[in-house]
Amino acid sequence: MPIAMRTDHFLSLLQFSDGLFPAGAYAHSFGLETFIQEARVRDASGVEQFLREFLAASMAPTDAVAALCAWRAASENNLPACIALDQRLHAMKSAAELRDAGRQMGRQTLRIANELLPKSLAAEFFAAIESGATPGHHPIAFGVVGSSLDWPEKETAAAFLYATTAALVGAALRLIPLGQLAGQLILWNLQPLLDSLAEDALAKNESDIWNFAPALEIASMRHACLDARLFRS
Repeated sequence: MPIAMRTDHFLSLLQFSDGLFPAGAYAHSFGLETFIQEARVRDASGVEQFLREFLAASMAPTDAVAALCAWRAASENNLPACIALDQRLHAMKSAAELRDAGRQMGRQTLRIANELLPKSLAAEFFAAIESGATPGHHPIAFGVVGSSLDWPEKETAAAFLYATTAALVGAALRLIPLGQLAGQLILWNLQPLLDSLAEDALAKNESDIWNFAPALEIASMRHACLDARLFRS
């Protein structure tokens, strides 16, 4: 029988992945706003398809795997490995808008963790960010915090993917008149994919991190040129 996740660990995972957590995800659409303004995404089915491709080609193989690699490095109290991984992820983000979004969200996550866990590796990683030694991307921050709070690996990956997905569904609801029910149906339909991607990430290591989403990167770059913008990326 599987060992149940401790309630205090579960509640801390909910707190850090909740939409109310002040990481700043609400301010970003990660290129979705460009797709919508260019009428490439028009309705709920288009949003769901966008998310499926975004998760499978970018968020899962890049960020979720990086989060788990950071989790493992932090579990060994290896701050240099966390910093090296963070710098590698920064180099893989070709669009400045995506780099800036990841850094903002990572710093905000660790700013909170620094107050809640002042003597943890998460606090040390935050100090490295503040000193300018490392960019501080959100996946690395999330993995380091997850290790400090004893979240299981798969739950860490699944929560990270879900939080990103929920944030983008929230962005879609503000950009397209979908309605709350449509948003919940999208999240419900994506649950099997999120579970599968989290499971796949467990078998990956740093050498397996990859990203191939040129349309998303171009949309992120084009975002700055839109006539009007609701989101920062």
